[in-house]
Amino acid sequence: MAKQRLRVIPLGGAGEVGRNMWVVEYGDDIVILDCGVMFPDADMLGVDLVLPDITYLREKTDHIKGILITHGHEDHIGAVPHLIADLGFPPVYGTKLTLGLLGNRLKEHRLHDKVKTVQITEREPFQVGIFTVEAFHIAHSIPDAVGFAITTPAGLLIYLTDWKLDHTPVDGRPTDLEKIAELGNRKPLVLITDCVRVESKGYTPSEATVGEAFDNIFATAPGRIIVATFASNISRVQQVIDSAEAYGRKVMLAGRSMETNARIAFDLGYLRADERTIIRPHEMSAYPDDEIAIVCTGSQGEPMAALNRMANRDYPNVKIKPGDTVVLSATPIPGNEVSVNKVINNLFKLGADVIYGPEARVHVSGHAAQEELKLILALLRPSYIVPFHGDYRHLMLYRKLAMTVGAVPDSERVLLAEGGSIMEFSPGFGKIVGKAPVGYIYVDGTTVGDIGNVVVRDRQLLAKDGMLIVVVSIDSATGELVAGPDVVSRGFIYMRQSQDLIEATKETVRAALATKNGSNSPVDVTYISRKIRDVVSEFLYRETRRRPMVLPMVMEV
Repeated sequence: MAKQRLRVIPLGGAGEVGRNMWVVEYGDDIVILDCGVMFPDADMLGVDLVLPDITYLREKTDHIKGILITHGHEDHIGAVPHLIADLGFPPVYGTKLTLGLLGNRLKEHRLHDKVKTVQITEREPFQVGIFTVEAFHIAHSIPDAVGFAITTPAGLLIYLTDWKLDHTPVDGRPTDLEKIAELGNRKPLVLITDCVRVESKGYTPSEATVGEAFDNIFATAPGRIIVATFASNISRVQQVIDSAEAYGRKVMLAGRSMETNARIAFDLGYLRADERTIIRPHEMSAYPDDEIAIVCTGSQGEPMAALNRMANRDYPNVKIKPGDTVVLSATPIPGNEVSVNKVINNLFKLGADVIYGPEARVHVSGHAAQEELKLILALLRPSYIVPFHGDYRHLMLYRKLAMTVGAVPDSERVLLAEGGSIMEFSPGFGKIVGKAPVGYIYVDGTTVGDIGNVVVRDRQLLAKDGMLIVVVSIDSATGELVAGPDVVSRGFIYMRQSQDLIEATKETVRAALATKNGSNSPVDVTYISRKIRDVVSEFLYRETRRRPMVLPMVMEV
């Protein structure tokens, strides 16, 4: 019976914000929806990115018919270069801008010759294995975003992520409600939908409100205007260009990813500007400050991004000075608030006027609020709903919302999935039936998956209580202490002010090594290391109530 059911599994993105990746499976055919990264939490020390766990797919790569990408944000395309080889290089389907941004990522990883990409057109059905796929336009904070309607032998699945009902979007293309209504008439079996703004009443404001705020700033700012936003927020970059041209300013793009994404968007026709508007850094000196606007990366306080470097007087082309107006056109990602506040403080110290926060109206979300979520439920009327792209509280609140508007007859039809939940659907049936193995796959520097939870836990321990290294030399024949113990502390105590504790620690080690099993027993370095670690850890906790990481170094002589 299960063979006749549609199987849906989130490998990331359910119960969290980021690393979106869904598996849709029927029989022997698999299609993947999105393949994104998540930025690390504050306690994932030293981690650069977090990827979806594809353990479930490793034995099934021959069945993967394609990867469907909804839009060009990193939490939807960022994992493709890291994972596509392990997935068997399936073809990647996306719209023109999405594939343009992804193509740049693939070039950076020297994979562009190995990956087949297929450009799709909205409302034109195409076949991926057993699945018939229709893409339809949705308004978001990046152009060329789509949702997918996937016809399967079990019924119609609709994948609707990162959307809102913006009637005055920057690119002039609102969400395709006509198509969504038509899909509703086809009685969808299951809707998978973004729910991250379910706590927000009413409607998400239009991108047009940001353009109005920019116009007010450009009309009154006395000197240079510096706007920080996500490099992938092409619509926001266009708004800066529009305001700059209206008020006679030139625009300079700052930050490697900003320059790269803007170049791709210009080449593909998704950014428009007068040929004299965009200038290079060396040309800025030819214009007075009140004719300059700068669009840069760094809205999240990233250490090496352009805005942070400007705030630290470390950016070669732009030195912040009194009279500058800096606009943070983004909301801090949870966990980034401290970094963002530090940048804001530094900018104020350098004399800049900083405009930020919801009251300033310089940023609006790209995600739907309550009334928009209700309207889509009324139009689609799916048999089953799987909310995602939100924390667990968002999923619970979405279930309540769906029940309030009568979208489903009972709460069991709103499935609260978590990473790895195996859901099966057929007419009249929709349940979580199992769990696929999933975890966090970390990118650290250039390596993928080389560090795991144990390494991250060690880093957390080091950050919390520091480390203590104990160095001893023992006689390889008798096991007697020949030299040491020497003790080195990092991040635990300041050794010059803690001589008594250091000496007591050394004495604890001497006493432990003096009670050996007799001089004829063979020397077991592993046993001695473990004994040093245990007795020192116990002693230090008793004395200080702290647990530094104890690293014994035992040398045989």
